[in-house]
Amino acid sequence: MKRKIVNIDKEKCNGCGLCVNACHEGAIELIDGKAELISDEYCDGLGDCLPECPTGAITIIERESKAYDDELVKKRMQEKKLAENISKMPCGCPGSAAKKIERKVVSKKVQEVKSYNDGVQSELSQWPVQLKLINTKAPYLKNANLLVAADCTAYAYADFHKDFIKGKITLIGCPKLDDVEYYKEKLAEIIKINDLKSITVVRMEVPCCGGIVAAVKAAMLDAGVIVQYNEVIIGTDGSIL
Repeated sequence: MKRKIVNIDKEKCNGCGLCVNACHEGAIELIDGKAELISDEYCDGLGDCLPECPTGAITIIERESKAYDDELVKKRMQEKKLAENISKMPCGCPGSAAKKIERKVVSKKVQEVKSYNDGVQSELSQWPVQLKLINTKAPYLKNANLLVAADCTAYAYADFHKDFIKGKITLIGCPKLDDVEYYKEKLAEIIKINDLKSITVVRMEVPCCGGIVAAVKAAMLDAGVIVQYNEVIIGTDGSIL
C-alpha cells in the first residue's frame, strides 16, 4: 500500500538521538551513529519526530510500504520496557560489565625513581565541578571554553587533566544515575547567558553515556544558541575512540 511514512536523510543526520526519544512507537533507533527507521510497520507517519530534528534530516514522504501495525508496536514497546528495566539493574548495563584491563608492567627500578605525584599539577581552574552544584551566573563561565564530561571519563583516561581540563571550565555528571532533563535545563541557561566560546563533551563508549551528549545538544536548541562543539569518546580501556 502507498502511505505517508518517515524518511531519514543519513547525510544530514548528526546522530543526536532526539528523534529516538520523540518516537512514541519506537520506530527509530541509532545504528552506527545515525538515526534509522527500523520497520515500516512501527511508523504511523504522523511525524512526532520531525520537530526534534535539529538538522532537518527527517521528512514525511509518501511511498509503498507495509501498513502501520499497532499490535506489533505494543509488543515492541513492552519488550523495550523490559529491556530498560533490566538495564537499571547493576548487571544489566554494558557499562557495568566486569572487565580486566591489562597494563604494561613498570619495572621496580623505574617506580622507585618516580615521586608520589611526579610533579604533576592539577589543571582544574574552578570549583565546584559537579553540574548540579554549578551557579549558572558564576563569573568563570563568561566566554568560557566549556568541558562537559561524564564522571567515569577522568578515571578511564590517564591524561585527562592535560588533554581535556587544561584551559577549560569543567562540568561533570553521570547521565545514567542523574536527571538528564535537569542537565538539559541547566546547560541551556548556562549557554544562553554566558556567550561560551566552545563546548567539548567527553563521554564513555557505553550506551548509557549518550545521555550527556543528547542533553548538551538539546540545551543548545532550547537556548537558541549554537556553540562550537566537539565530542570525544573514551573506551573502557582508556583509549580515545
